This record gives sequence, structure tokens and C-alpha cells, in this order.
Amino acid sequence: MAEHVERLADEHPPIPVDSADYSMARPELLAERFGPVLTYMSRVELEVERNVLELNLLLPDPPPIDRHFYADVWLPQEIHHGLLLDRLQSLAGLPPSTPDLTHVSLSFRVLGALGRLSAVQDVTRMMYYLTGVATEQSAILAYNKLHLGLLDLGERAIASTIVAPIKRQEPGHFAYYKIAAQGLWSELTQWQKWLVRTLRRHTFEPVGAYTKRQWAEFGAVMHHLGITTEGEKGITRYAEQIGRLELELLWAQRQGLRVPTYVLDSLRTAARLDATDRPATNHYEPIAARRR
Repeated sequence: MAEHVERLADEHPPIPVDSADYSMARPELLAERFGPVLTYMSRVELEVERNVLELNLLLPDPPPIDRHFYADVWLPQEIHHGLLLDRLQSLAGLPPSTPDLTHVSLSFRVLGALGRLSAVQDVTRMMYYLTGVATEQSAILAYNKLHLGLLDLGERAIASTIVAPIKRQEPGHFAYYKIAAQGLWSELTQWQKWLVRTLRRHTFEPVGAYTKRQWAEFGAVMHHLGITTEGEKGITRYAEQIGRLELELLWAQRQGLRVPTYVLDSLRTAARLDATDRPATNHYEPIAARRR
């Protein structure tokens, strides 16, 4: 794990904001097609600053490698992702990002206090790793689709100098969480595993979605990336990709289960909220649908 983290730090330093080529062929069309995606993703990337505050509460005594990873490697990389996307959306005529960088909920403070018991902190660490896996898998899929969509629009400069460098850094984060989750799961007792399953089932949410409005915004991201173009089939495929690892770890005993139900239900809810909020006059058809 230590070698992996050091390799991430050495091979993937934070992307300089001024290194990107922000020239756009059709900024108005870019904003129409992918404005909701840029707005959502820039906010989520910038909110890692608050996420670290939460981790410091949730994990009062984490393994040194965890603290080194999230404070020294993951945090600066992700912040620069957010800065790049925020500058891009501003230049495209969209409002700047408004991340919440300071508010830590009471539930995190309570869990942090309980986390001083080592057995509870192990459960919290497992939740952290599983959330990281789902978050990074979502990011990998989203950036891949965004990259293809920008190329379809002819926006090669921002595709190659902003989105491509960002999407090259996300798999390393995913790998860290996956390895850590697999290792810790094998060490948990049965009651700890039961508690992880129970908490995960009742607390899973799409990345960056903490309010009803943000759930709808995540649904809009799926819409503009073409994930919901095929309806239930597309949502299910996306859920399977996001929930694959925790299906293998947490629910291996459930034969025939293709995806954790709570993952699929959360994406269905986000898509439904977006469809309800979207104006009836908005007949935008995602690029992915037109390419087939």
C-alpha cells in the first residue's frame, strides 16, 4: 500500500490549473450539453476539503498510510480537479462552483466520538473504503463519458488537457480503496460485518448528494452523460459497475444478486427526481443516444 501511495504522489502530482488549454469552439453549446455535469463535478471535487475534516473526526486514530493518502495525495489532486473544472465552467459562461467546505453534520461528530473505540473505528474505516470505491468508480465512468462527449462536440483542447489528465488520476484512488477494503474485510468479526452491511444499506447515497436537490442534480448528471438514455437498462448497468466490489465482499452469500439493491434504488431515485424537475420543454437528447 505504501508503495502504491508513493507512486501516486510521484507519478500524478496535482495538475496545474494554468497547464490546461481552455479554448472552446462553442462554449454556449458546451454549457448546454454538459453544464450540469461540470457544475456538479466541480463542486464534489472541491468539497474534498470538507471531506478531510470529516475523516479527521471519523477516524481519530487511522493507520498512518490512510492519513498520508487522503491528506497528502488524494486531497491536493482532487482539489486541483475541482479548480480546473470550475475555471472551465466559468469560462463557458456558467456560474462558479459553490462548494460547502466547512459544515460537518452532527452524525459525523457522534460517529467520531464512538470511533475512539477501535472496534467501531474499524467499521467506520470499512465504510470509508466502500464509499471511496463507489465514489471513484462513479468518477471514472463519468470522466470517461464526459471525455467522449467533449470529443463528439469537437472540444479537443479541453478534452485532452483537462478531462483526460483528471481521468488518468482517478483509477489510482480507486485501487487504493479497493485494496484497503479487501484487506480490512477479511479481518472484521461477524458482528462488525453485520454492522457494515446494515449501515451501508441504510446510508448509501450517490456521490456528492446530501440533499433532495443534490439527488436531482446527480440524476441530471446521469441524463447529460447518457447513462439514463436506455432507461432502466442503463441505470442497472451503471449500478452494477458502481456496486461490484461491495457485492463481492458484503453480499457474496446472496446467490443470484447482480447489484446491491440500495445502489440501484438510489440511482433510480436520482433519475426520477431529475425527470420530475426537468422542464417539459427540455427536449435535449444526450450525445450518447445520437451516436448509436
